[in-house]
Amino acid sequence: MQRNEAAAILLPQAGPGTPLAQAAPSWLAAAHDAVRRGGRRPVQGSDVQGSDVPESDGPLSGFIDGRHFEAHPSTRDDGTIAWWLVDDTDHQLAREALHMERERTAFLAKASSTLLSSLNLERCMDITAQMAAESLADAALAIAPSRGHRLPVVTCLRGGKPSLSHHTVNPDDVPGLGEALRGFPPVPSRWIDPASAPEWMIPEGLGPIGSIVITPLPGHGVPAGVLVLLRKAGTAAFTDEEEVFARLFAARSGAAMSAARLYAEQTTITEILMRELLPPSLHQISGVDYAGAYRASDDHERIGGDFYDVHPAATDGEPSFVALGDVCGKGLEAAVLTGKIRNTLHALLPMADDHQRMLSLLNTALLNSHHTRFATLVLASAARRGSQVEVRLTSAGHPKPLIIRANGTVEEADTRGTLVGAMESAPARTTTVTLAPGETCVLYTDGITEAKGGPMGDAQFGDERLRRALAGCAGMPAEGIVEHVQMLASQWLGGRRHDDMAVVAISTPRTHHLSAVDGHTRGRYTA
Repeated sequence: MQRNEAAAILLPQAGPGTPLAQAAPSWLAAAHDAVRRGGRRPVQGSDVQGSDVPESDGPLSGFIDGRHFEAHPSTRDDGTIAWWLVDDTDHQLAREALHMERERTAFLAKASSTLLSSLNLERCMDITAQMAAESLADAALAIAPSRGHRLPVVTCLRGGKPSLSHHTVNPDDVPGLGEALRGFPPVPSRWIDPASAPEWMIPEGLGPIGSIVITPLPGHGVPAGVLVLLRKAGTAAFTDEEEVFARLFAARSGAAMSAARLYAEQTTITEILMRELLPPSLHQISGVDYAGAYRASDDHERIGGDFYDVHPAATDGEPSFVALGDVCGKGLEAAVLTGKIRNTLHALLPMADDHQRMLSLLNTALLNSHHTRFATLVLASAARRGSQVEVRLTSAGHPKPLIIRANGTVEEADTRGTLVGAMESAPARTTTVTLAPGETCVLYTDGITEAKGGPMGDAQFGDERLRRALAGCAGMPAEGIVEHVQMLASQWLGGRRHDDMAVVAISTPRTHHLSAVDGHTRGRYTA
């Protein structure tokens, strides 16, 4: 065996008469034997001896004293083989770093995609803990800000499933946890004594802790929580590079958790506001039957520009107050104004016996607001009078109420007025109608009569078609009349676009009056 000066430094045992197997690493000796016996070249870095070693098309390579070398054989004229060893340690490290970077980039991309696919906070915490446990540590904890005195914690072991628990603890008792929950920069892992970890932080079955990383989950303006990474004793501690990568993952998790929390808060607020804007469910009040239905202009919406309300009288024997209206426009903006009108009318209930005064005050309130929309209304005050119901009706630019008599005749209430929110004054005329048992007063918005559809798709439902439909409802209960009108309008539309639609029925039930024992009190009504 011959060698040059560089080879002598690299392989000090190599020299004349020394077998290559004793002076060189096994991978190089196996490669030499394979080439010498017929040119077959083993796979890179193989330690397997003999001719059965598979052939490789790439350069032979392996480690010598911690450095990585490529080995290139050259057959000389005398049949001996010269090996040229090229130190490519730096290239190898660069390739490994590039491979690691690609894996981490793919992991972060997967994390972003998985986390942002959900707007459920608990689901985001589960994903955070599970992905961290599988790729970053032996176990991971996703901790959300405390709710009261309880700390929500999702724990996951590598290969396990995440589990949610709540702990009544003081985060400041754990080094770095309290600061991270307040959004301060993370404490380096080497500063945290694993022995200081409390029992609630160590998952069952993990064993002694060797190193801990506690990093904040940054949110949108406020911290979204904390990510805790745990490694077992006896395993490699977290490196600075791994802690930086953990913070990159935590940034994505925090953004997703923050978005989920914001969505949950907005959903709660929307539900609360929606309950205030939705029309109420109606029933019998003081011997008078009420029924109502509402359909927004878009099927995916629940509120819009039409509304109705029924307010029972504060004193027995006094009329209940009914309001049905139509705000110019539709959707959320119109719904906001309907809420203002409904609240204003509610505040004016003490003067419900004077419809004109209520309309005038409402008109002034709308003119003085920032809204540029107007509205049409019909007000009704209904009270039981013996076996009949007396209804006072006032229209403010609204379609006139229709009265269904027991014989099937449909009458138009003699009331008219000016819409509110458009002019300085809103004069209106009030009329009174009496409903015998089985008779009904129907209030509706123009979304019913202006619904376009039919066989050709462009004809309006119209006033006459509505009157004929109501004529066939004589004697029907209030709820049945409302459902019938709503069904006919839907069939006429046939799935086409439409305006908001609202209808309210005020009926005198077919009942008998039972007086109290002394014969002088109001008594009650029974079927």
